[in-house]
Amino acid sequence: MKGQRLFSAEGLESARLLRLAVSFSLLALLVWFLLGVLEREARKAEEQSANLILNQLRASLVIKGAEVMLSRNGRLEEYQGINPFELVNHQWPSYTGLCKGPQYEPGTWCFLQEEQNVTAKTDRGWLLYTANQPITLNGRGAEASESLAWKVTTEYADRNKNGQREQSERSTGLKLSPVSSAKQSVLMQDARH
Repeated sequence: MKGQRLFSAEGLESARLLRLAVSFSLLALLVWFLLGVLEREARKAEEQSANLILNQLRASLVIKGAEVMLSRNGRLEEYQGINPFELVNHQWPSYTGLCKGPQYEPGTWCFLQEEQNVTAKTDRGWLLYTANQPITLNGRGAEASESLAWKVTTEYADRNKNGQREQSERSTGLKLSPVSSAKQSVLMQDARH
């Protein structure tokens, strides 16, 4: 037995190849897992960023609503459809201003102006956020490159709790109301034509 090889050269080479294959397989599995975690964290970061902006815009609308109500001659209805970004002194890098073109850059906010006719635009419209990846904002889901829309509307005292505003129910403030997908597409088509 002395001088006899315990392992052949072919056996050692096969063992090295097996270890290499197992190592690459484990590395590929770890990279796949890491990419999933990174994607999930990027989605959460985008959701948090968009929610932060929405909350700041909502706070600015509460303040503006209070200012209007405190002024003797102001009416909240005059502020429906305004661009809420104009109420805030801070400018976010993700806010691009007025929406341009039929496609909007993912991960950005823009304001889509309402058109009265072919040539005239108003200062009223809808706030759009185009998702960079599949996200959920306030219970509303959007796929990558899909836009979610909001419009500044008035809140009112719903005395009879029917969910509809009657003439006797007065306005109590300004709020950012989500625009549903079907309604959004119709409104945006109307706004462009």
